[in-house]
Amino acid sequence: MGTVLSISPASKKVSIMDAEAAGDGLKNDKSLKRHSMFVSLSWKKLVANSAKKSAKKVTPNPLPASQVAHLNSENIRKTHQTEEKKPKAPIPVPVPTVPTQNSDSVVQNGRLATVQKQPSNFSLVSPRRIVIQASTGELLRCLGDFLCRRCYKLKQLNSGDVVLWFRNIDRTLLVQGWQDIGFITPANVVFVYLLCQDAITESVNSAVELQGTFQTCLYLAYSYMGNEISYPLKPFITESNKDVFWETSLRIINRLSTKMLQLNADPHFFTEVFQDLKNQRDSSESSLDR
Repeated sequence: MGTVLSISPASKKVSIMDAEAAGDGLKNDKSLKRHSMFVSLSWKKLVANSAKKSAKKVTPNPLPASQVAHLNSENIRKTHQTEEKKPKAPIPVPVPTVPTQNSDSVVQNGRLATVQKQPSNFSLVSPRRIVIQASTGELLRCLGDFLCRRCYKLKQLNSGDVVLWFRNIDRTLLVQGWQDIGFITPANVVFVYLLCQDAITESVNSAVELQGTFQTCLYLAYSYMGNEISYPLKPFITESNKDVFWETSLRIINRLSTKMLQLNADPHFFTEVFQDLKNQRDSSESSLDR
């Protein structure tokens, strides 16, 4: 019980004294234990008694019914007296006024004067929205028809050839891992059309020359509108445009840099170019579709 006993070779008196000291220590421990048990029991009784006292309900003495009725009648009489003393006045109600269309009322020196409004150039009605819808395939055919109409000297040129040049380059970049997503979307086709309008002229004499100029426009479109940071030159350069590739690129950038920025910043300008591209569809093909 926490008492340390030691045995050593000594005289009998010393061992008896040690035993007596050990016995006194045990008695002290027992007295401490009994004392702590008494304290804990008395504390439990104290807590239980206080809980019983707090649990007792205090019931107030109710007033008799006659006294309650008398107090209620007194309260009602006092409220009626206070209401009779108050002066009865009509409740002011604000009257709404409707202003005229072109005049505002202003108080000047205690008199009501009217001020004429100047007509405004800005109307509150929002501008009419123009919704133009076209698929990617339809815009590609429109681009091909535009180039066939522009390069009228090339009798063998077909709009499908232009679409095939475009799709071959996009497929090559996907297969070689230069891009993760295809570039051909309606917005990008509109951007290519903007470049081709200025770069490709009616003086083109061969399909090879047209292909070289067209792929130069594609390289600028991929570099400006593409999702990747850079693109390789090899798919865009052919033997026909190898010597004049950078000259053509710089000429297009110098002439169309402002329009390229405007196409992305101004939705009205984009809508105009989009509508212009859609109108390039061959009339015979559009009548067949109908």
